[in-house]
Amino acid sequence: MLSLSQLYRYPLKSGRGEVLQRSAVDGLGLHGDRRWMVVEAESGRFITQRLLPQMSQLGALYDARGGLTLSAPGCADLAVALPDPEQDLRGVTVWRDSLRVPDAGDAAADWLSALLGRACRLVQVPDTRTRQVDTAYAEPGDRVAFADGFPLLLIGQASLDDLAARVGRPLSMLRFRPNLVVTGSEAYAEDEWKRIRIGAVEFEVAKGCSRCILTTVDPHTGERSADREPLSTLKTYRERDGQVYFGQNLLPRGVGELQVGMPVEVLE
Repeated sequence: MLSLSQLYRYPLKSGRGEVLQRSAVDGLGLHGDRRWMVVEAESGRFITQRLLPQMSQLGALYDARGGLTLSAPGCADLAVALPDPEQDLRGVTVWRDSLRVPDAGDAAADWLSALLGRACRLVQVPDTRTRQVDTAYAEPGDRVAFADGFPLLLIGQASLDDLAARVGRPLSMLRFRPNLVVTGSEAYAEDEWKRIRIGAVEFEVAKGCSRCILTTVDPHTGERSADREPLSTLKTYRERDGQVYFGQNLLPRGVGELQVGMPVEVLE
């Protein structure tokens, strides 16, 4: 029997993940997921662990009012209020998307700039300023916040277990930053799924998730693997058309609540 075994939320893009037992889900994915982002102060371009692997140690706890509490080793915590959605708008870029979103203020910018060693700003995306998902894989009106391209990422536990066996050492699921982990399936069974239901919420499987250097960052230490694992092993058997795939991107086709332990039904 397939079941939802783990739920993860990442309030700050490329920050440390939160382990959840339950979460509301809507058209943007898990409530509060990737609604905040660090950008370069001058250009507004997004900053992630690809550039600064130490961001894996940056905590960002989401509060009930939509704000954040930032934390990092050796730093005092900083509470950041949800900014006004129509004030202090800043132009930012996520991959090929450009949008204007509210800036979280100087205190957050100073805290992050000191931590990361470069001038940066913290921004938040209101529901009214989200991005269109690539219509090659989605419908007009499908939206995403600050995630790379899709609202949700799913990985089968058996797929990670198979990869770890090939690499020859244990691997944390957090290297791959999924939202949903499913247990009870064969390795890579999720590659063949088209539609699934978890609880009362249906999801469309949009496309495989192409992987990058970020998978080589140990989420517990912030250090990159000297042997470029597990990406090197993935390239030996999961590469297609120049891209390495692991996990599946999902589009929600309803709203509701997810809870660890819920059954997962493959509809198509």
